[in-house]
Amino acid sequence: MSQLEHIEAIEKRLWSAADTLRANSTYASNEYFLPVMGLIFLRHAYSRFLGVKDDIVAGLPTRSGVTRALTKEDFSQRSAIFLRPKAQFDYLVALTDSDDRARAIIEAMESIESDYENLRGVLPKGEYQELDNDVLGQLLRTLNPDELKRVSGDVFGRIYEYFLTQFADQKAHDGGEFFTPVSLVSLIANVLEPEGGRVLDPACGSGGMFVQSARFVERQHQIPVEKLTFYGLEKNSTTIRLAKMNLAVHGLEGDIQQAITYYEDPHELLGKADFVMANPPFNVDEIDADKVKSDPRLPFGLPGTNKKGKVSNGNYIWISYFYSYLNELGRAGFVMSSQASSAGRDEAKVRQKLVESGDVDIMIAIRSNFFYTRTVPCELWFLNRARPEAQQDKVLMLDARNVYRKVTRKIYDFSPEQEQNLLAIVWLYRGQTDKYLALVQSYCRWTLDEGENCFAGQDEAGVSTQLLPAFGAALDDLRAAIKPFLTSQSENGPQAEPLRELNEAAALFRADVAAFRQALAGQQTLWRSQQTGNGALKAAVERLAPLAERSRDLVRQSDLLYKLAGRLIETCEKECEAGKSDHWSGREINRARKTTDETRQAVVQRLKQVRYFWRQAHWLTERFPDAELRDVPGLVKLVARSEIAANDWSLTPGRYVGVAPEEVDEDFDFEETLREIHVELVNLDAEAVALAATIRCNFEELGI
Repeated sequence: MSQLEHIEAIEKRLWSAADTLRANSTYASNEYFLPVMGLIFLRHAYSRFLGVKDDIVAGLPTRSGVTRALTKEDFSQRSAIFLRPKAQFDYLVALTDSDDRARAIIEAMESIESDYENLRGVLPKGEYQELDNDVLGQLLRTLNPDELKRVSGDVFGRIYEYFLTQFADQKAHDGGEFFTPVSLVSLIANVLEPEGGRVLDPACGSGGMFVQSARFVERQHQIPVEKLTFYGLEKNSTTIRLAKMNLAVHGLEGDIQQAITYYEDPHELLGKADFVMANPPFNVDEIDADKVKSDPRLPFGLPGTNKKGKVSNGNYIWISYFYSYLNELGRAGFVMSSQASSAGRDEAKVRQKLVESGDVDIMIAIRSNFFYTRTVPCELWFLNRARPEAQQDKVLMLDARNVYRKVTRKIYDFSPEQEQNLLAIVWLYRGQTDKYLALVQSYCRWTLDEGENCFAGQDEAGVSTQLLPAFGAALDDLRAAIKPFLTSQSENGPQAEPLRELNEAAALFRADVAAFRQALAGQQTLWRSQQTGNGALKAAVERLAPLAERSRDLVRQSDLLYKLAGRLIETCEKECEAGKSDHWSGREINRARKTTDETRQAVVQRLKQVRYFWRQAHWLTERFPDAELRDVPGLVKLVARSEIAANDWSLTPGRYVGVAPEEVDEDFDFEETLREIHVELVNLDAEAVALAATIRCNFEELGI
């Protein structure tokens, strides 16, 4: 992913192009998503296929000069899918308008199904016959842009998830219930650490829990298909198809059954699962109490029922099921409505029994706007049937509502570092101090690496570039382009003051860049002999603080320099009438100005990373200075069972951790905030216009 820093823009462009093509089909959005996801599946599968093919071929055994043919097992061991030539995306893209693209895509899908029994009848096929041949050609080319052919890593995996997200946001399928945000799934998997065994998701949706579990195993340098067995339940047949496609594209298989989990248990995994992971539907109130009251999956009894004989709220049906599926060493992690952790009456009685079992391990509060179709807050519950005896009367309460990254106006998530920081708290709770210290060490190292990249980095094409010197050189070129005109003007003209400010700022910038480079070299020398104990690392974080501050100052100076250069140009054009002078080369100046802005943006992004990684290390060492878990107001508290009992057996983290002290945001950018407000206002205006048009059409249809 590091090779493609602007993946967000490409994702949006791909989605926009694909969604636009829907106008040329007979499908509504809820029908269009499956054939589109089928093509994304093929492109994602091809990306993973190419990523491992050369290594597999190089390792194939040869006998009597004949090399063994590729098999699907070769690819499954590398978490990829085997593709015959007719199923490879380049073959489909190369088809001409005279070819029957729908037939070719269907044959590609049939080819995959012939090799993977678990996909038989799952992949979309007949749906493509409803799409025009030209539209299919455009769609295939749209999903195969040149910039994505040059990158490594699971780029199309992210695009696959992005398209799922967008279809969820369009409510293209069951209100988006088939998709759980990647941030939450990843956090659940990494807290649970599913290193091997049976993994059950009784509300599996598109299978994200299984994929993230496999990724955890991959990071341990193990083969997921050899370590994990996946079992899923899902009521919707179309969603099951998505789940099986999602598993297959990662070289995984799972036993996913169509069932209504409230009443059915086709896998018969009661007491047998090593891991349970799920994001069930929240607050369901139509579960038939008579059908479930004797279910062995309700070890704590039936929660409250209403006068109609229905369970008043299904949250504790789900929680009880998750618990009962676990074996004696099992662990569960699941998403749950924030209402459940403090629900009263019969639900509170079930919760009390659950807490008294000693198996409630961790509670994590998540703020609103993490879901794509729902704005409600939620909580992540973690159960552990094999907790150390010393922890069985305690629960780790972690309030992560103030930890988030704003992706769009409506959607939040965790950055990779924010997720790691939350995991670091869990590591300290579990006594895994070595992992915590390794994370702090990595943040310090990345701080220095990003500083070095300001002088010796590489662009997306892998070409060596020195960002800070390049920005200085670009600024010098811009000033050189303006100079012929400046020398033709009187020394006391309107341009004199902005020119003086620019020259002074440029001189100061050069001096500060030199000082930053010198400070960086000094820190790199000290780091070569860095000790990795907590005291030494904490001292290193404090030692790196001035370097981080210098990077922030250089960001401000870079922005100021560009603004001053722009002010000088505008003064020349407006007050000195530069456009009328033979000494003014507007085209050359605009070119140099554009280059200066591009290099400024690149250097600012890199400089921000220096302080960003330092701040992650500081965030941890400031809150946990002894590399030991401690109560942090507004963030975390290890709560005794007696305190939980005194609070009506509530498991709501915010009830225990208190309020965090107010922090001053040193990076607050007033101008950037105004720009964000302006963009949000424009979006709201556009939504208002669209809504007004819809209302007007509705009135017209009603004859009002």
